[in-house]
Amino acid sequence: MPMAERRLLEGDESIREEEEEEEEGNADGSRLKQLGYKQELSRSLSVISSFSVSFSVISVLTGITTLYNTGLEFGGPVTMIYGWPIAGAFTLMVGLAMSEICSAYPTSGGLYFWSAKLCGNRWGPFASWITGWFNIVGQTEETKNADKNGPKGIISSIGISIIVGWGYLLGITFAATNIPYLLSSDNDAGGYAIAEVFYLAFKSRYGNGIGGIICLGIVAVAIFFCGMSSVTSNSRTVYAFSRDGAMPLSSFWHKVNDQEVPINAVWLSAFISFCMALTSLGSLVAFQAMVSIATIGLYIAYALPIFFRVTLARKSFVPGPFNLGRYSLLVGRVAVLWVATITVLFSLPVAYPITGDTLNYTPVLVGGLLLLTVASWLLSARHWFRGPTTNINARAESSDT
Repeated sequence: MPMAERRLLEGDESIREEEEEEEEGNADGSRLKQLGYKQELSRSLSVISSFSVSFSVISVLTGITTLYNTGLEFGGPVTMIYGWPIAGAFTLMVGLAMSEICSAYPTSGGLYFWSAKLCGNRWGPFASWITGWFNIVGQTEETKNADKNGPKGIISSIGISIIVGWGYLLGITFAATNIPYLLSSDNDAGGYAIAEVFYLAFKSRYGNGIGGIICLGIVAVAIFFCGMSSVTSNSRTVYAFSRDGAMPLSSFWHKVNDQEVPINAVWLSAFISFCMALTSLGSLVAFQAMVSIATIGLYIAYALPIFFRVTLARKSFVPGPFNLGRYSLLVGRVAVLWVATITVLFSLPVAYPITGDTLNYTPVLVGGLLLLTVASWLLSARHWFRGPTTNINARAESSDT
């Protein structure tokens, strides 16, 4: 093929790609306008990027490594090995139900925006207020073709996390031959079971445990990226909630810099995360209490829009490109029942007799958060908060047209 003709074809291909990207961007912006918002964040996340952020937030390396001692001590190997795929299957149900709603409402407001739309004008503001303050959620408004790629990112990250996590759990647990010794504070890792498993595995094979330390270093990197992704996710919630006037100093947290990043919300999220981590230096009980309220609070925020979908919006819900068809209500009901079940289970004490060190503070803290949220609504927010509000100047739009 002549060089000139080849360059011409390459130029045509480049033009087509640019046109396709422009069409995708126009479609994303058009859908956001239909929901009442103008595009302010950069839609730069592909389906792979969306999956990566979600997978980093889930971070099975972080979860299993840090909580393996708890599972080994209070559940045992059989409970962990067979419980993982069962819990994973129900979690996937929650992900499927959320993905269907995400496809219909692809904005950075996420869960609280969904609750508002699903409950209608009468209950929408109250539902979004409750959900918003229970929620830490992600970056759908920054995902290209968010109504399609958002659900793909959610489902694939959960599915792959289940498989990878189970493999990791099987490998570690089959290497745990002497459980009392692994949990003993007299071992080389001071009772940290996974660290001792790594250490013994490399020591028996190579004569020293340096490889185990390297493995823990890899886990530390995973924990770092999990933290970064969580801060990213949380900052988008702060941005979206302040965009609708629900946060104190909303105009400040809602600002977006030249790179289309809500930089003030990012710094706020990083600062709060840092302060929460500091409590572990003074009181492990206080730190575990915050972890508990974050876990339960997040699941409640997941379940609320799903609950509204299968009840108030059972007949009025208009699905997006991704939908579950005739299985939609069934999957949604199973997801809500699963969240209700684990909320009760996570609130039970893990050991008897109950002392200051074994008391599960989760129901107290979650109940306290719910009480504060409802009280703030009754005393103040119900007079001024109207749920997600449009930031498009309709008059300007019509005059331009």
